[in-house]
Parts: sequence; structure tokens; C-alpha cells
Amino acid sequence: MSDLPRKAVTRTAKLAALPLGFAGRATWGLGKRIVGESAEIVGQQLQQRTAEQLFKVLGELKGGAMKFGQALSVFESALPEEVAGPYRAALTKLQEAAPPMPTRTVHGVLAERLGEDWPDLFLEFEDKPAAAASIGQVHKAVWHDGREVAVKVQYPGAGEALLSDLNQLSRFARLLGPLVPGMDIKPLITELKDRVSEELDYDLEAQAQRTHAEEFADDPDIVVPDVVHQCEQVLVTEWIDGIPLSEIIAGGTPQQRDRAGQLLAHFLFSGPARTGLLHADPHPGNFRLLPGGPDGEDDWRLGVLDFGTVDRLPGGLPEPIGAALRMTLDGEADAVYEMLCAEGFVKESIELEPDAVLDYLLPIIEPARVDEFTFTRGWMRSQAARIGDPRSPAYQLAKQLNLPPAYLLIHRVTLSTIGVLCQLGATVRLRDELEEWLVGFRPEDEDAGGVYDVDGTAAEA
Repeated sequence: MSDLPRKAVTRTAKLAALPLGFAGRATWGLGKRIVGESAEIVGQQLQQRTAEQLFKVLGELKGGAMKFGQALSVFESALPEEVAGPYRAALTKLQEAAPPMPTRTVHGVLAERLGEDWPDLFLEFEDKPAAAASIGQVHKAVWHDGREVAVKVQYPGAGEALLSDLNQLSRFARLLGPLVPGMDIKPLITELKDRVSEELDYDLEAQAQRTHAEEFADDPDIVVPDVVHQCEQVLVTEWIDGIPLSEIIAGGTPQQRDRAGQLLAHFLFSGPARTGLLHADPHPGNFRLLPGGPDGEDDWRLGVLDFGTVDRLPGGLPEPIGAALRMTLDGEADAVYEMLCAEGFVKESIELEPDAVLDYLLPIIEPARVDEFTFTRGWMRSQAARIGDPRSPAYQLAKQLNLPPAYLLIHRVTLSTIGVLCQLGATVRLRDELEEWLVGFRPEDEDAGGVYDVDGTAAEA
């Protein structure tokens, strides 16, 4: 591939090939069945071919198409195993790799933004990219002062491509349904579109990263590389080595999985409280496990990358989230319902039964009811099935709830993080993080909240 495909007609044709290709492969599968091959084998082959095409098209196009693929990849743990299995490897590739931008294009951007003498800024510069993402790719280099750095170069035409892709994907949302059964595609695409201009602005990204790097500079658990240099289309930050979280998901030890999960939960809830910002792109490609945690070289720290999408929360995560969560755990149905109404989760024209709302919420917040919780794909799938089955009371109730705009990104980040925890299969002390960082969750009186057994019932202190 010579360059980022920018012509709208070319990109539209490639994206249109996804649902059309699915229909064609379904016909091919029917033909296989007619000649006597088993439904199970044909189904697996069909899903594998779909996964391969999904990665090929989304990866080649980069832009919004790849961003969409990355967003899907953290939700695969909610899909039925027979569907998720074939997609897993292909979607995970999108978290760490994509076809690279040609060297001449990279050099052209650097010359335009850093000046024709840009090579003088570096002692070394590796033309082969270390990582390729949706709107740019990263090159490893050595800055002129001897520091190892990551140089993020934005694809020419990335903004145009991003919006074009997402607009086209939005039109195809209904047709894309068979590619990812059980997932509501259109709201996800709409939310991604809302973040386009911010993600393209490397000045905003540099500000957010500097804020985090300063706050976590002496943190024993979290590592955020500092910003070295920034200009339009180019962002230079300190380089960090480590094991990508996607590799931990694929083959990490139980200790690595649990540690990564705990640190991910810690960063999700401590970040907004400490910086006033929520890192809003929690796919595994943005995290690394680094040796040398608080307990020595055999312990681990979490390296955090890519601050292109953040939610600005000056007071940390909104207090009603913590308060509603605590009241739900304490079984205060009327108080929870009243707060949901006040915050706009239940519209004025809707009237629901408070106890039914409580019954809907309790299974979702199961990880907060116990001292530690093991996140699994099975648990995630059971929640998705409960809420996604049109025959279930949970589905009918969910249709009547509303997600206020102020909570939209928080909701997606939380769900995405839980998706990654389930991919890790991590055992996490989530309630510890909630009590330390989530305003409104810790009971004012130590005895007020009680202690919860595994089944969620209150235990004697």
C-alpha cells in the first residue's frame, strides 16, 4: 500500500465491501452445506473469512475505519464464544499493528513540520514504525540530548479520512450488524465522530499527557512518558519499553494478568481524581506492563500511552456515580431511582418501578459487591445476553433508560475497561479502588455500608 487512501469514493467502496462480502460468504457457506459439509465447520470457516476481511479492510484504511475496529476489539468478550473466537486474533491485531505509512511520506511530514533539517534533532531515527494506529504511526528514535523517544507522526489527510469513514460506517451500521452480532453499532460510531477534532489536535494531546506525566511522576504503579516536543502533526514523547497488554491477554501468566487488571482499574478511577482528566481510549494497545513495581523487579508497573482522547472532569468522576453505586449495594431502591431521575437517566415522561431498576443494576455491579472479583468472558457474555435478549425484563427496562450526554464517554470507557479486564481474566480488588477514588462511594460511617459476601448479602461485621 503506497499511501493512506483518501479519495472518498475509494474508501466508500472498500467499506461497502464489508457487508456485501459477508452476504457473499453466506452464499458460499450455503453452497458448502448443500454438498454435505457440516454446519459447524462451515460456520467456523465463514467467521474466519469474515474476520480476515474485517482486519484487512479496516487496517488498510486506517482513519475512522481502523478506529472503529479498535473500539470493537475491546468489546469482543461480550460476544458469544462461537462468534468471538474467530474475530479475536484479527481484532487484537488492530490494537498493536496496521500497514505502515511509506517512509517518504513520514519524512515529508517531518520536513514540513520540523523543518528541512529535522534529522539534526535526532541522534538516531528508525524509519520502520514501531506501531501504527488509526490516525498516525510511531517511530522509535534518539533525541539530540540522548533520550530515547517515541515520534508520533499523523497521516496526511487523517482528518478527512476519519470523518469520511465514520460517516460511511454510520450509513452501513444496520448492514454491519451481522459482522458483530449483538452489538449496537450506530451509537458507538456517533460517539467516535464526536471526538474526531480533539483526537487530531496534538497540542491538546500534549497538554493532557504532560498533566498525567507530572501527576504520576513519582507513582510506584503508573508510568506516563513525558512530552519532549510537540507541533502540528508531530508529537515526540519519552520512550518506554514494556509488554503490550495484548500480549498479556494472549499468553500472560496469572500473576501478570491479575497485576495488569488491578493497575488498569487503579488508573481508571485514580486518574480523574488526580488529574481532572479521564483517559478515554482504553484499548490494550495503549498499555504496557513494565518490570520494577513497588515489590521489586519481579513486580510490575503499568505504562500508559496515547492521550489523544480524554474527558475533562475537573472534580473527578461525578459524585452521583459513586453515591448511586453505594445506594444500589445497600439496596436503597427508592433513593437510587430518585437519583437516576435527577441525573436524567430516567426521562420525565417515563415511570419505572424502583425495585425493578435495582434488580436490573445489581448483576452489573457484582464486581463492586465483593472484596475481589474475577472478570471473565463468561461473566461479560452473561451480562450482554441478559440485557440484549428482547424476551428478558432487563432488556425491556434498559430500553426505557436514557444515557445523558455528560455520562456518555464515562460509560463507554468504563465498559471498555471492563471488557479488557474480562479479556485478561484478571482477579481484581475493585472495591478498594472505588472506596479510595470514587467520590460518594465510601460510606460516611465505616459501619454504614456493611461487608458483602460473595453472593452480595450483607455479612456481620
